[in-house]
Amino acid sequence: MNDTISGQRDTIRKTIRATRKALTSNAQKHASNKLLSTLISHPKILAAKRVSVTLAYDGEIDLTSFIKWCWQQDKHVYLPVVHPSEIGQLVFVEYKENTEMDINRYGIKEPKLVIQNTHFINACSSTELDIVFTPLVAFDQQGNRIGMGGGYYDRLLTPWFEKQTGPYPIGLAHDCQYCDTLPIQNWDVPLPEIITPTHHFHF
Repeated sequence: MNDTISGQRDTIRKTIRATRKALTSNAQKHASNKLLSTLISHPKILAAKRVSVTLAYDGEIDLTSFIKWCWQQDKHVYLPVVHPSEIGQLVFVEYKENTEMDINRYGIKEPKLVIQNTHFINACSSTELDIVFTPLVAFDQQGNRIGMGGGYYDRLLTPWFEKQTGPYPIGLAHDCQYCDTLPIQNWDVPLPEIITPTHHFHF
C-alpha cells in the first residue's frame, strides 16, 4: 500500500514540477506580483517580526519583492539551511543583502553557516520564528501538501500540528500546483492556510 502511495506521489510530484517549470517569465512575474499584494496585507505577516522564506528554485514563485518589503518593514528574514550533521533537520540563518551564500547538497542556495566550537553562531531554531513559509510541490483542498520528498518540513511542523506550538506555517504555491485530493502518508503535516496568486485557502 505504501509503495502504491509513494508511486502516486512521485507521479504527481514529477507532473506538477514540470508544469511549474514550464511557466513563462511573464507568468512568473505576474504570479509574484499578485502573491505580494496578498502577503503584505496578511494580519499574521504584518504582526510577525521573524519570518522564514525560501529562495525560488525549480519554478517556485519568486519572493524577492516580498523579501525586500520585509526588510523595509524592519522584519527579520531567515532562510532554511540543511543541518550539516543531523539528518533531516533544518536550522535558520538570517538573510540580508550581503549574506554570504553556499550551494547545498540539493543544488539550492542557502546562507553560509558560521561555526565556532561546534556551535552555529549565526543560526537559530524554528522555535524562534513567527512564520515559516512552507515550500510545496502540490496541495489539495484539505491543506495536504507534497514536498520534494525529504520530509524536512513535516518534521519541522509536527509540534505546530500536534500542539499548536512553534512558528505558524503558511504554504505558498502557483495556482497550477493545486490538486483536488492528494495521496497522503501518516507523517504528512497539513497546512492551516495556503496562498496562491489568485486564491487564499484556509483549512
